Amino acid sequence: MLPIDPTALDSEDIGEKEATLHMDHEEAIEHVREAFTQEGFGVATEFSPSDMLNEKIGADRDPYYVLGACNPTMADRALDATDNRMGGLFPCNVVIWQEEPGVQTVYHVSIMKVARLVGMAPDDETMQGIVDDTGELVEAAWANLDAA
Repeated sequence: MLPIDPTALDSEDIGEKEATLHMDHEEAIEHVREAFTQEGFGVATEFSPSDMLNEKIGADRDPYYVLGACNPTMADRALDATDNRMGGLFPCNVVIWQEEPGVQTVYHVSIMKVARLVGMAPDDETMQGIVDDTGELVEAAWANLDAA
């Protein structure tokens, strides 16, 4: 039995965000990267699980890409607030997958909110401030996606 009832959570509880972009997959990756970079996120890591799985096990997956976005100020604050535990969830991933040629889904969940739900981060004012500040940055980055 899970300690958290997933059916009791809604998308706001985990900071879930999803958007659709009508563009080619590579263009969508660049667009999402730029949208987050404009709001102070760097891309600490990135990779294509679809390329890896297709190569290693012949999975025949459609394009799927992960941008590991990180805002250094938020990351530093989160490490302090969680006695370094937050690093277990770093970076904040933004995922882009192809629904069909020319249609991409962009997906993100808040690692700050998830960390509180699973007990890696305290449920206190300090962490709430980090959740709020990070949420504002993600909202601004998400708004940049509409510029496509």
